[in-house]
Amino acid sequence: MGSFGDSIPVERTSKQARPGKATVLAIGRAVPSNVVHQEGMAERYLRELNRHEEPGLLAKLERLCTNTTVKTRYTVITEEVVRNNPGLLVEGATTVRERLKISAEEVTKLGVEAAKKALAEWNRPVEDITHLVYVSSSEVRLPGGDLFIAANLGLRKTVSRLMLYMLGCCGGAAGIRVARDLAENNPGSRVLLTTSDNCLIGYRAPHPDRPYDLVGAALFGDGAASMIIGADPIPGKETPWFEFHQYIQTFIPGTEHTIDGTLNESGIIFTLSRELPKVIENNIEEFAKALQGKLPKGLNYNDIFWAVHPGGPAILNAVERKLELTPEKLVCSRQVLSDYGNINSNTIIYVLDYMRQASLKKRREQSTDPNPEWGFMLAFGPGITVEGMVARNLV
Repeated sequence: MGSFGDSIPVERTSKQARPGKATVLAIGRAVPSNVVHQEGMAERYLRELNRHEEPGLLAKLERLCTNTTVKTRYTVITEEVVRNNPGLLVEGATTVRERLKISAEEVTKLGVEAAKKALAEWNRPVEDITHLVYVSSSEVRLPGGDLFIAANLGLRKTVSRLMLYMLGCCGGAAGIRVARDLAENNPGSRVLLTTSDNCLIGYRAPHPDRPYDLVGAALFGDGAASMIIGADPIPGKETPWFEFHQYIQTFIPGTEHTIDGTLNESGIIFTLSRELPKVIENNIEEFAKALQGKLPKGLNYNDIFWAVHPGGPAILNAVERKLELTPEKLVCSRQVLSDYGNINSNTIIYVLDYMRQASLKKRREQSTDPNPEWGFMLAFGPGITVEGMVARNLV
């Protein structure tokens, strides 16, 4: 499967949305202009840190870059940013003020760009947005990013705003869950969901006591995403792409330190246990069975689509292996990982957009392999928290 751009689809969907159910009416994506090609990244990265003559370190990072399966990523961290803020690479330097300032500007800029793309696809007046849900793990400020997003987009002053902070990789799925509830419990509402994250707040030179530093350098990218969600689409004016149904959120007891982040004077120190994929593998079957009980009768795992947050290839492999999924079920998740890396809360929305584009491509080509109508959306975050939702593909 090839990569998909973020052009606005001109087709209409083929299935009718069910009355009162929340649907995705538009999707927008945005990434920084600074692209990182994974090939040769290890040497370039360590040369910038003046650590390129450490052969053991270079070999380890090159191995990680290969194992992540990532081909390209996008980042707000440019040579200029590092040159103007040399403390970012000084171990223990008090740089949280600089990090938060730059990061706040970047999440706002990218969030606005992604939202504008979603609004352009939706093609209705911006004043018709009734609610804004904003998700980020990359900023801490008062007022929050929700206000700056609303002001930059020209949303009405009475728009109902909600922020979801520090949810990590399951933030996008949590935002969808909250937006779904708002849309279904406020008839006529149109909810703008915007997610925006970057790695600057945790960017630092690798340290022997923090093996995760190299994983972060090889796996994560920056970006933003946006969705417009509402029930009862207006015929001829709005196109519903996905329909959201029941959801489950749970946490796995005793795993609160498996994904860990601490904000201090030098930014956020992240730690990620090597046991994470195994923990997910050991617990995903119970979770999937609970979601399966909310599907129409008679559907098994390989009859449905799977929109899974690609936290890394080991996590996707664990889900695929434990649930005995056929390889094509996670193609969109793997392609997003290859094209963008793990972009935190945004990633699940990118996966859904790739699935939409793949479904449209099949329909245009009159494929004899039909798109599954029903499926699951899954994401994993700190806690370990698992977010899951039953969804319906309307393409």
